[in-house]
Amino acid sequence: MTGTDALFLQEIRDELTEVLKPYQKQLAQRQRMAEFLTACIRCADRDDFIQLDELLQTKIAGDIEKEEELGGCVALLARLKSYADEKVERYRLNLIEDLAARAEEAGLPLEIDFPRFSSLKGIEGTIDFAKRSTLINKKAIKSIDPKRIISAILRVKRELYDRPYDAQAFIDGLYQTYSEILKKDGLSPGNPVPIQRFYFELVMSLQSKVFFQDMDKGKFRGYTLDQFAVDIWRYFQAGTGGTSKGYALQLRPGRNNSLWLIDSDGEKRQITGISFQKAEP
Repeated sequence: MTGTDALFLQEIRDELTEVLKPYQKQLAQRQRMAEFLTACIRCADRDDFIQLDELLQTKIAGDIEKEEELGGCVALLARLKSYADEKVERYRLNLIEDLAARAEEAGLPLEIDFPRFSSLKGIEGTIDFAKRSTLINKKAIKSIDPKRIISAILRVKRELYDRPYDAQAFIDGLYQTYSEILKKDGLSPGNPVPIQRFYFELVMSLQSKVFFQDMDKGKFRGYTLDQFAVDIWRYFQAGTGGTSKGYALQLRPGRNNSLWLIDSDGEKRQITGISFQKAEP
């Protein structure tokens, strides 16, 4: 094949690709619409009105109204939406009971003060019935389905509580970070350290040497604020009595440049400073 032939074929290939792109986009959109309608049919078969209500509030439900070939679906979907709206509204009264039952089945402690709820320390949420969404530890899920809410809570529980944890090693690690900050800043033992600075230094101390070589985010070891708060709570609960060197943790409350942590009473508080004091014999 000559260079001229190769150039000709490349030009044809590029032009055909450009012609094909909108066609493929249209096919993909039609496939999504077909899957959406299939999902609606499944929900109707099961009378899963919660899932049906959520489906009918998505963008693709509105897109179908603009699709001429699916014009016959518009009135049917409108009737389904009215049906789902009515049943979901009636279901509001049963939601608390259903949510509690699902939690019990999962062996998950759950306190409900509708629209708020809480589980283990550090896990709390709010149900926005009007928007058909639930907020769990500031993460939203577009659902009020008790099954999905409990599944989401269990995921958070695994992230916060199902990690290896040793209270003594944890508090000794905090003291190590605190001591290194004092050394860098030329501060005396017992001086408070700003909590945001401390949290940053703590997370950095968890990283491997490999991470610092190229700062690849794939090698970054995350340690969320929720995990930090729960680990502090678990330390208080363990009753280890302080660090191996005999220093006691102190958290200073405040509002400016603070972090929300869990204190020794199990209450969420805004903390501005952290220090370690020599425990009295």
